Amino acid sequence: MRENDSVAVYFVQAMIHALAGDPQRLKATLEQAGIDQALMAEPTARVPASAFAELWLIQIRELNDEFFRLDSHGMPPGSFALICRALIQEPDLHKAMRQCLANFGLFLRDFRGTLTVRGKRAFISLDSHAQNDDVSRFGEETFLVLMISLMCWLGGRRVPIDRADFRHERVSLSDDRLLWGPNLTFGAERTEIEFASHYLRLPVVQDLASLKVFLRTAPQWLVIRFRNQHGLASQVHQRLRNSDYSEWPTLQDFALEQHLSPSTFRRKLEREGCSYQEIKDEVRRGVAFEQLRQSKASISDIAERLGFQEPSAFHRAFKKWTGESPGRYRARFQVECSG
Repeated sequence: MRENDSVAVYFVQAMIHALAGDPQRLKATLEQAGIDQALMAEPTARVPASAFAELWLIQIRELNDEFFRLDSHGMPPGSFALICRALIQEPDLHKAMRQCLANFGLFLRDFRGTLTVRGKRAFISLDSHAQNDDVSRFGEETFLVLMISLMCWLGGRRVPIDRADFRHERVSLSDDRLLWGPNLTFGAERTEIEFASHYLRLPVVQDLASLKVFLRTAPQWLVIRFRNQHGLASQVHQRLRNSDYSEWPTLQDFALEQHLSPSTFRRKLEREGCSYQEIKDEVRRGVAFEQLRQSKASISDIAERLGFQEPSAFHRAFKKWTGESPGRYRARFQVECSG
């Protein structure tokens, strides 16, 4: 974790929600973590990631609950470690994530996650029955943060999220794209995330030794490791996302811009769990999904914007990504929205 890593105040609010009715205890808790309470009234404010990690540990001790009293039953201290010990025994992410969701279901009463695979796409859907809208909103996002982070940690690399839908409404945050991917919708019909199913074939690469390190530094891993807004992968993603495809630099040119050799550039991305080609594919895929869902642009226009010389090449690539044609994807989404 680097000194300039930070976390949106929104996630602090989720963690301290249970203390809302006890101002003195809330003030003392934030002071202990080194967080200025005045920031809680500023929606766009950020706090140092180190302070957020400290608050995470303080709240678990204070509340005696690893889910921060966002569930009517909660998770007693030690639950998370118990779940993780079971997950590292699984051979691949598919079995590990099914086991993960089942194990969380043993503790939580108000949140139920389901993993569904449909061809080349995978979905984690979430049903919630929390006591009020705030608890439901904070609980759903906390639950899916844990799922995404555990999936990345177990596989030893970042798993790109292609779509995230939430039933609740809230303002957008500067690092939403890093956490939830390029296609984030609030006020959706249901809460779920979508990603490429081939990541579920990744082997579980963690063992008991790495688990011990993970548990000692869990807040940093869960909040920072695979979505660092100051990391090289994020810089690459933002540069490509904000540029026309025709202006995308080669790996060598990008490395030169960063004053790095191509080999060092590759290694730095690998340490963040990805490659330059994977980021390019992720950005193209994200733009395609966004355009098909949110615009009336023709498929030919979308293909051209993404650098495909022929619409047929875009069709082939999209079918490789999703298992269905762009037209079918657009039609399916329109049916879901109207239904």
